[in-house]
Amino acid sequence: MTPTGAPGTKAAVEWLASVAPDPDACRWEWERNPHGIALLPAGLRWDVLILPGALGLAALGVLARLVDRPGPVLADFGDARIGFFVPPGTAAGWLGTGVRGAGPGSWITVPYPGRVSAAARWLVAPDGLGTLTDAALLELAMHEAAGGPARTAPRGGGAS
Repeated sequence: MTPTGAPGTKAAVEWLASVAPDPDACRWEWERNPHGIALLPAGLRWDVLILPGALGLAALGVLARLVDRPGPVLADFGDARIGFFVPPGTAAGWLGTGVRGAGPGSWITVPYPGRVSAAARWLVAPDGLGTLTDAALLELAMHEAAGGPARTAPRGGGAS
């Protein structure tokens, strides 16, 4: 039996599998593998910016206030790293302390949409339409997220 999941899952599966060297084999294995993961190449339809967990979760919270729906976002086991799917070419030009880019030549462990695996889970599943997170908005969200605690600390070294 092939899992169907939530509405849009089939389109999300098609969109993700389209980058696999053999999309049919990818879908077949992915839907039948009890772990529900596939290894997919970055750099074709998307790059992935990988942030440290706390910063990534905070940036996702900021993004959620800025846009109706960001692009796909993955979390690894324990939320130690958060991966934002961004337009192809973004990783090559990205400079940021602690942020890794996965572009051409990189492979990403991707869970089947709607499933949680031991390796990764979707915080924002792909919509199947190719929606990606705008890199400039992600950068703004990261700055706001990183500056959040400093903004709430008292100024001048003490209480007024």
